Amino acid sequence: MKVMNSVRFLIAATAPLLLLTPAHALDAAAATRLAGQKACLACHAIDKKLVGPAYQEVAAKYKGMDAKQLAARIKAGGSGKWGAVPMPAQPTLSDAEAELLAAWVLAGAPAK
Repeated sequence: MKVMNSVRFLIAATAPLLLLTPAHALDAAAATRLAGQKACLACHAIDKKLVGPAYQEVAAKYKGMDAKQLAARIKAGGSGKWGAVPMPAQPTLSDAEAELLAAWVLAGAPAK
């Protein structure tokens, strides 16, 4: 019985920590490849404005935003948040692809 109580305590004590760590580490290389394949880099650069804002600007503006929220915005597109040029919707992205791109952008589009 003591062992079972210890196991229960250990689970209860460490479960909140699981919520603080991502389900998977950010794969920056995969995100960079995906951004190239999906033509994101035609309008965005990591550290300078092209047609759209730099990914580092996006990361700063949306610091603390959940990647799922930004993924939804990526898929839906939009206008008015960064100027007159609208971002076209990206409906062909899967949810997983959109979330990978969003997490990468929110991290400042790291190379590694």
